[in-house]
Amino acid sequence: MEQTEAKETKQDNNNKKKKLGFVVLGIIIIVGAVTLFLYLRYKATHISTDDAFVDGHIHTIASKVKGTVKSIRVKDNQPVKKGDLLVEIDPEDYVVKVNETMSAANVEKAKLSEIEAQIDVARNRTSEINASIEAAKANLELQEANLNQAEKDGKRAENLYKAETISKEKYEKTMTAYKAALAQAKAAREQLKQVEKALETQKAIVRQAEVQRVSQLSKIKEKEARLNTAELNFGYTRVYAPANGYVTKRSVETGNQVQAGQPLLAVVSLDNIWVTANYKETQLEKVKPGQRATFRVDTYPGRKFRGRVDSIMSGTGAAFSLFPPENATGNYVKVVQRIPVKIAIDADADPSYSLRIGMSVVPTIIIE
Repeated sequence: MEQTEAKETKQDNNNKKKKLGFVVLGIIIIVGAVTLFLYLRYKATHISTDDAFVDGHIHTIASKVKGTVKSIRVKDNQPVKKGDLLVEIDPEDYVVKVNETMSAANVEKAKLSEIEAQIDVARNRTSEINASIEAAKANLELQEANLNQAEKDGKRAENLYKAETISKEKYEKTMTAYKAALAQAKAAREQLKQVEKALETQKAIVRQAEVQRVSQLSKIKEKEARLNTAELNFGYTRVYAPANGYVTKRSVETGNQVQAGQPLLAVVSLDNIWVTANYKETQLEKVKPGQRATFRVDTYPGRKFRGRVDSIMSGTGAAFSLFPPENATGNYVKVVQRIPVKIAIDADADPSYSLRIGMSVVPTIIIE
């Protein structure tokens, strides 16, 4: 009897354990299903990648002229503002060049003044000759009128002389007056011709002087261009910061000889930084500019930063590499490409958590 009761008790305990096991298993399955559902839903609306970093503007500062470094006004990691003097190159050689080109330009300008003075004199002389021509024309008209009258008087005197109306003496005086008028008219014509030739000669002198003036203006422009170049090169001996930021990668010291185009240092601007996230092309189906994003920085593991998708690059990273893939060669292997996405950081980010270019981040784009 006792054994039967013990067996029944044991069987009841086993049944309870089985029921409890089924309940626990059911709870586990439900929790797992809910967790899986939430995870899949999260993954569908939160696109993440660990191939991302903080990016920004890096201004490489190079010398535009060659020379000896006279002084360096900044140190590594020093904050600078736009317009601050960074490096000064010895300007003495460029000062000499400016003075030389300025003197050459002044000499050519003095020559231009002489040529313009010659043009003024030549034009005044031309005006005088024009006045002489008018006078010569008036004199020729007068002499031709006198000749015309003398010719009429001569014909009349000849007829009267033949008719023995006037004396031979009066006839001869009339013919002499005619010949004198003829000579004076001829002299007036020659004088007009000479004055007209003088005018043509003077016009040629004016044209030649004006050609010289144009040529001199070209020389002055050339000298002024050289002067401008010399002044620019002189200005380039002082190198200024192009933007607010921090000095880094300083590779020059006082006394170094530098060449034009040689990098001297870099200025890293932290006023406008962003996150460059290289997402797989299969992740970007629903990603659009303006969507919210969050990211974590390895330097601050407990801190979450916020931002928004600014833009998506118009090509994959491989397409802009030094040796882009050529799929038409016959040995094509499909590889999932990555496309850079620019994520703008919210302006109200906590300034106590300073971000630096190149920091590794894990961004997550929230698909809405």
